[in-house]
Amino acid sequence: MTLLLEQVLNGLQFGAMLFMLASGLTLIFGIMGVVNLTHGSFYMVGAYCAAFALGNTGSFAAALVAALAGAGGYGLLVELLVVRRLYQRDHLYQVLATFGLILFTNEAVSLLFGRRPPLVEIPALLSGAVTLAPGLQYPVMRLAFIAVGVLVAVGLWFLVNRTRIGMLVRAGADDRDMVGALGVDIHRLYTLVFGLGALLCGLAGVMAAPLLAVEIGMGERVLITTFVVIVIGGVGSVRGAMAGALLVGMVDSLGRAFLPGLLESLLAPEVATPLAAGLASAAIYVLMAVVLIVRPLGLFPART
Repeated sequence: MTLLLEQVLNGLQFGAMLFMLASGLTLIFGIMGVVNLTHGSFYMVGAYCAAFALGNTGSFAAALVAALAGAGGYGLLVELLVVRRLYQRDHLYQVLATFGLILFTNEAVSLLFGRRPPLVEIPALLSGAVTLAPGLQYPVMRLAFIAVGVLVAVGLWFLVNRTRIGMLVRAGADDRDMVGALGVDIHRLYTLVFGLGALLCGLAGVMAAPLLAVEIGMGERVLITTFVVIVIGGVGSVRGAMAGALLVGMVDSLGRAFLPGLLESLLAPEVATPLAAGLASAAIYVLMAVVLIVRPLGLFPART
């Protein structure tokens, strides 16, 4: 029971990170129609900026500001200089351009911060563990990650459903030409949405930096999982991004924890061990395939 609770919490923490990444990406694709492969690079930039600030100041607050400013500022720069020219282009042009930006960003980060992965220590305020159940001490940093994910979800819900900007975002997702015809500066709306997506990546980066390895290329690995989340939840839907992130986080965490033991009870160890490793890695893709068979547009597709 203790192991199950621990893995559920791990799944929530992983899901919180994926939601921060997927919510911005699904808005960008759902509203702007842009396939942005650079999204994972904003996450990497945020993590590196946080590591640099924390290493030089020792302040996690400074690291948070640096991550948000670095990822958000770089996202706005990318939108203004590159992505803005791709709105009316075919998705192939968008994929090629943003893939090129991945290579550029990796090299730029290497030049600025060096190729040696920085060591990011957990801040004193979030260090240690708390007892959640008999025999279960869970790290405060991971609990804080879950709490931040909840705050982001509530904030995005309020922004999208209770503000004028959110109204324009939802209207832009349904019919961006009509929104532009009504006098709304659609390019400014696009820039705002793109910057918000990059800002959320920076937040995910600073929260993940003390828990995961900060290294060149870390954004590409998580980008694939983020796209899986969006496909499962439904393109253009923040609610879908939340549902997809939680499902993927739980399936990944529980699969890696319990599949080996389950298969070893049914098969010989020499067969069970490699099979369990393969199935645990592929579990989220199997989940995606099942969801697409049942609901081809995802669990909560954006209303059209």
